[in-house]
Formats: sequence, C-alpha cells, structure tokens
Amino acid sequence: MSRALRIARNRAILTFVLAGLMCGTFTVRIPALADKLGISEASVGVVLLAWGVGALVSMQSMRGVMARAGSRAVLRVGAPLCAASLFGVAVAPSLAWMVVAAALFGMFFGTVDVAMNAQGSTVERAYGRPLMNGMHAGWCVGAISSGLLGTVAISLGVSFTANLVAVALVSAPAAFLLSGGFLPEPVATEPTSGRARRRMPALVYLLGAIAFGAFMIEGAVADWNGLFLRDTIGAPEAVAALGYPIFEAGMLAARLAGDRLRTAFGARRLIIASGLGTAATFALVISTSSVAVAVGGMVLIGLTVATVSPMAISLAGTATRDPGPAIAQTGAMGYAGLLLGPVVIGFLTDAATLRVALGITVVLGVFIAVTARFLPRTEARATGAEIRPLPDREPLKVAA
Repeated sequence: MSRALRIARNRAILTFVLAGLMCGTFTVRIPALADKLGISEASVGVVLLAWGVGALVSMQSMRGVMARAGSRAVLRVGAPLCAASLFGVAVAPSLAWMVVAAALFGMFFGTVDVAMNAQGSTVERAYGRPLMNGMHAGWCVGAISSGLLGTVAISLGVSFTANLVAVALVSAPAAFLLSGGFLPEPVATEPTSGRARRRMPALVYLLGAIAFGAFMIEGAVADWNGLFLRDTIGAPEAVAALGYPIFEAGMLAARLAGDRLRTAFGARRLIIASGLGTAATFALVISTSSVAVAVGGMVLIGLTVATVSPMAISLAGTATRDPGPAIAQTGAMGYAGLLLGPVVIGFLTDAATLRVALGITVVLGVFIAVTARFLPRTEARATGAEIRPLPDREPLKVAA
C-alpha cells in the first residue's frame, strides 16, 4: 500500500476526529450558552433548530458542488470556515446573533460532513476494502474528547466563550493542514448530460432512508436519554449524565470492529442485524424500571446502531462513479432524521409520556432491518485495481 494512501487515510480519520470535537464542544456547552444569554429552553431549541436547518440545507445543496469541485477542494476551504463559524457562535452577543451564528455553523458543518465522507469513500475505494466504520470511529473519539474537555472546562470555571474560542483557534489551522494529504476523486471519462448527473440511482434513496432511521435513533439518544434516565427511570442526575458518553463508547467499540464485521458478513446482513438489535435493545431500555439496566442498555444501543449510518454512506459512495453527490444525497436524508427525531419525540411526549414516545426508536430499528432487505445481496465495491488515485479531477481509468 502506497505512502500516499496511508497519509490520506490517516488524515481522513483525523478530520472526522476534528469534526466530532467541534460539534461535540458546541453540544456539551449548550447549558452554558443558555446561562450566558439568559435564554429559555425554548430559545435554546430555536438555536439548535437553526443549526440543524443550516446543516440540512447545505448538505442538500452539496450534490452539485461535490460533482464540480471534489472533496479535497471543499475540505480545504470548508473545514477552516467551519472552525471560524464556531468562533462566531462563541462570541455571539444576543439570541438573534446566536441563531445566525448557529445557522452558519450548521451550514459549514454540513459541508464538511459531506466532504469528509466523500473523501472517506474515495480512500476506501482506493484501498479496495471497507474502511468507513473506522473513520466514523474517529468521530466518536472527537465527541468523547469534547465531553471530557468540556467537563474539565466546567470544573475550572472556563466560560462558554473561552471554551469554544480555544477549540476554534486550534481547529482552523489543523483543518487546513490536514487537507493537504487528501486524494482527488477520479472522474468518469464518458461525457454525461446535466440531467444524468442530477439523477441518482434508486439505491441512493434507499440508503438515504436507512440513514434517516439510524440518525433519528442517534438523535433521540443524544437529546432525550438524559431526561429519560433522570425523570422516567429515576436515576440521579450525575448517573443520568453518563448515558450519552456511555452510548458513544458503545458506538466507538462497534465502529472499530465494524469494517471487519462487514468483511465477514456483508453490509446487507450486518445492517439487518443492527436494525433488529437496535429495536430489541431499545425495547429493553424503555420497558425497564432499573437504573442499572437502563444505563447499561445505552451501551448496547450504541453497539447495535453504530455501524448503520457509516455503511449506508459507504454503499452510497459506490452506487455511482463519483461518490460526492450520492453521499450528499444520502447524508441530507440522514440529517433530516437527526433534525426531525427530537421534534417528533417532543410532540409524542406531550401527548403521552417520554417512555411511550421513545417507542418510536423500536419502530425505526425494525424499519432499518426491513428496508435493508431490499439492498443488493452483493456489494458493488470498487477495488484498488479498478480505481487508482489520479491527479486532481482527471478522468477515471478503469482496468480491464
């Protein structure tokens, strides 16, 4: 394996780590954001909605950008701007400015998310074997690190502004330096019409539906597990706070092993098993009255759901010759679930209880498993012999 490929893989993983760190830092310090601006929970919800809508809009618009520019160029510009927009969130002086800053942060983050997944797909195709789960494990490392650093910052009395400014100042140059070792996406030699470039295979939308379910489950855990453990199960607040990092730890463990499991069992079979496993473990968690079972169940949920979204994105990257637009479409559908999930659960909680509302995650697990049955039984993976890294945006050459 060439040195250039190893560098590209390592830098792609570090980009996932950096993205997880930036996003996680924003999420961890949300209570401090509310204290700084003196705003209500409803206003915090508006800020988070602005972030989510910004991310969704940019991801949906990335199909054309990725087709023209490629992930390497997008990351070189977008990742430092993402860090700069985090700086904007840090210094926003009022709710109105915070909503604008959060929307910009969401837009640049959505850009980075699509581009880093497209770069991961390009590296994966050049290697000729599954790598995407390992790259998404980098995200978990970044998210867990943001939680640990945020805890230290809180204990030392570091303000919301100072915490985010520090992360932004470190992330901006790091993001730019990492982009220097990325691979260009090969481009097909055959001319294609604009209409053909815009048209996505049905498989991409099927994978988007699977990503939608997986992201909706992940969002439900991120936004509601603390309240569920504290208010429904009766866990002490300190114990309830462990729910999300424990979930992320389960995600990390599964993603570290996910590429080997995919090689052994195939993506289709693994997604089906993951969907059923997620449904079963979430059913256990929402039906128990035991704090130990509920907290421990968060690990199991992380283990079962973790590999679904990386595999959906990876498969989208091989559904077309140029991975960027297909990944943008799948990612946008996935983030729609991340945005919609907490809102749906909130409405259902008002209508019934949080325990009942979280039952939607069981339905989503079954949905993932059923939908995955329509995936091709044989993966259409490009191998290293078929696709070789070429100079930036040169035509793709396929070996005989």
